[in-house]
Amino acid sequence: MSSKIMNLANAVKEIPNGADIAIGGFAITRSPIAFICELIRQGKKNLNVYQSIVCMATDMLVGAGAVKKLSYGGGSLDRFGRMERINAAFENNTIDAREFSGLSLTYRFLAGSLGIPFIPTKILLGTDILDNLIKKNDESVMVSTSPYDSENKFVFIKALNPDYAIIHAPYADEKGNILIDGPVWDLEMAKAAKKLYVTVDQIVSNEFIKMHPEKVVIPNVFTHAVIEVPYGAYPTAVYKMYDYDSVMLTKYAKTNKKQDEFDLFINEYVLGTKDHNEFLYKCGGISTLNKIKADPVYGYKKNWGDANE
Repeated sequence: MSSKIMNLANAVKEIPNGADIAIGGFAITRSPIAFICELIRQGKKNLNVYQSIVCMATDMLVGAGAVKKLSYGGGSLDRFGRMERINAAFENNTIDAREFSGLSLTYRFLAGSLGIPFIPTKILLGTDILDNLIKKNDESVMVSTSPYDSENKFVFIKALNPDYAIIHAPYADEKGNILIDGPVWDLEMAKAAKKLYVTVDQIVSNEFIKMHPEKVVIPNVFTHAVIEVPYGAYPTAVYKMYDYDSVMLTKYAKTNKKQDEFDLFINEYVLGTKDHNEFLYKCGGISTLNKIKADPVYGYKKNWGDANE
């Protein structure tokens, strides 16, 4: 099997304007920051984005004006703040925003990964979320009775197979076998996508994979490209690799409240840097990264909870 390794700029060039994209990550954990920043640098527009729980990278993408439609199940910057650019876009109707629950959107990916047209479920019944989706004539949900019991109502959730999916993981080999420690909420989405791009902190040998096959959560058959980007999720966390940077997240949570301040942030940290290495240098470089290295036992940095946190 040939190598699936690509560099970041070339991988992003493959994604056209107007593409359907699913994004992995969860709030401030394993957010594919490097890939999303490169999408912004290359000026991608009119994207149709799906994400079960939105992460920092998605808020940046919306704020940069790259998103036309967003289907999502909520999310925040954890204790640091809200996804203010997404909230503003939703409130001002500058994007077509479709609110789901995190589970219902995950069910769409699950159906897509299983190759079935829909999944019947009782989630969303009796909720404003379902009512709003129906009012918008969203084709992804339909309320009907069971073919076996006409008295029971179900929500039939349509399968989703996005053209592209982007996730960040700690390790992969050159063949595209993906290793993720800790919770794995990207699995259904990754397997449902037509093309899966994975940024990783480190590419390991296939021999290592053969020694630890139980660690592979996404086999290479699902992977289109592997992109080695050390600290590719910074300033968000990757379990057992590095913790989140509270200083940078605090800064972002302050600047994303107003569009003009957010624009200054993007101009300095994204458009003003040529790649992720320059982005990291702008954020403090190696001295900052050393502070957030994960303890190999606990999976988080040792000084978590210090007064400066």
